[in-house]
Amino acid sequence: MPGSPLSRVRVVTAALALPLLLTTVAACSAAGGDPAADAGPPRPGGTLRLGISSNPDCIDPQQFGTNAALNVGRQLVDSLTDQDPKTGEIKPWLAQKWEVSADSTAFTFHLRDGATFSDGTPVDAAAVKANFDGIKALGAKAQLASGYLAAYKASTVVDPHTVRVEFSAPSAQFLQASSTMSLGLLAPSAYKKTPDQRCQGDGLIGSGPFVFQSFRQNQEIVLAKRKGYAWGSSLFRHQGEAYLDKVNYKIVPEPGVRTGSLASGQLDAITDVQPVDEPQFAGNGFTEPVRPNPGVVFNLHANTTRGVLTDEKVRQAVVKGINRQEVTSTVLTGNYKPATSILGSATPLHADLSAQLAYDPSGASALLEGDGWKPGPDGIRAKDGQRLTAAVQFSPVFNQNRSVLELVQQQLRKIGFELRIDQRTTAETVQAQQSGDYEYLWYNVTRADPDILRGIFSTKASNRSKLPAGNPLDAALDDQASTVDSGKRKPAAELAQKLIVEHGYTAPVFELTQVLAVGTTAHSVDFEASSRLQLFDTWVSGS
Repeated sequence: MPGSPLSRVRVVTAALALPLLLTTVAACSAAGGDPAADAGPPRPGGTLRLGISSNPDCIDPQQFGTNAALNVGRQLVDSLTDQDPKTGEIKPWLAQKWEVSADSTAFTFHLRDGATFSDGTPVDAAAVKANFDGIKALGAKAQLASGYLAAYKASTVVDPHTVRVEFSAPSAQFLQASSTMSLGLLAPSAYKKTPDQRCQGDGLIGSGPFVFQSFRQNQEIVLAKRKGYAWGSSLFRHQGEAYLDKVNYKIVPEPGVRTGSLASGQLDAITDVQPVDEPQFAGNGFTEPVRPNPGVVFNLHANTTRGVLTDEKVRQAVVKGINRQEVTSTVLTGNYKPATSILGSATPLHADLSAQLAYDPSGASALLEGDGWKPGPDGIRAKDGQRLTAAVQFSPVFNQNRSVLELVQQQLRKIGFELRIDQRTTAETVQAQQSGDYEYLWYNVTRADPDILRGIFSTKASNRSKLPAGNPLDAALDDQASTVDSGKRKPAAELAQKLIVEHGYTAPVFELTQVLAVGTTAHSVDFEASSRLQLFDTWVSGS
């Protein structure tokens, strides 16, 4: 805060340590693997032809939150900080160091010299202020960033290389948020364009290692190397310009066409390899970099004010009645992990609740029986004339969603619970979520910080469980948001996860995993901490 005495400030000159070892599971090669594993040395030049699974309606990373959009936007914008995907540590990027006030309401960043946007203007404190003010003005259009700046109050230019960002409530999460592409910086001139124009690349001017070249809807997006780039993240493997001359994102929604194009050499790499297609790229000169998504796992999220889900015993029985290992081994592959918490294992401060999430159909049946739910003629239980049933709304944003839910439906039927599957469009599920018109929601949310739980469960935020204010979960979520000290934050984050599972506010099922397939000509196709693509160190051979 302005005028805060130095004694109330924690100085961070290199990194914020979070107690986590992020592991990368790989079929053939590690995500962001050892550079020595690639045939090298790396060489500059050439074009990466990358097949992606969906058309990004908007490529402005400050607005849209889909993987298709962020896998493009990450290459165009730099961030104040970066996050180590292996340790969760926050590292220098455009900011060389930072200070955080004792109450986590003020963050002061000291910017490096020499960084510029691709229109030649400097990356200075005034530009940072213009960005955060501009993102806040976007409101709901900033799908992810609006949550990161929910309590944003103001940015103050201390001097050309120092900016102080202030919040009206403790916001420890902001330090990690400052590493995301959703808070990646655009040139102040970008805000002279409308949000819709920026979505299509018009005025999308960043300081990143690539610049926007063209966007043909439902066909391709082309980025070109930024000449003279020399301010990469401290986590990048090399400094200077990117190796690639161009990145050509080919939009190929059909999985079979994507895999066929890679196999035939028309593409160098593809995203979103489906479980059924994984075996053909396990060997034969191909590699399969994979990484589990941090954040909220795919789960059945209960509206505790609707139907049978008002009964906590019912919600607890559903948690026990799901065989998560069967889901991953039957419908998915070994690259996918059964959920061990509401947070994925790649999330800083993840709590291992495997014991609480163990498959226990006998325990589930005992809970229901003791609560007065008796089996009917068709095996589905009932109580006081009410059938033990609830609908789950989902959209097919992940190809295997319906297959997973159909298996979960079969598993829950064995304990006498009827899960009705209700497929909606993405827009319809978002509308239902906002209106509260649902029993169960099926979704996941990616973020490499446990504060994602506060945005979803807190009664001061979206409160998807429809909990009453002042509940114990609220207190735990507020506590973990109040400090960047991981030693103090960890117990509160773990308690929040435990309460969510104990009360059956959700039934976590599995961790989403990003599975790529990379041909023999592409090397070092990497993931950043949020399991999106980082292509600065990527190179192609034979160019």
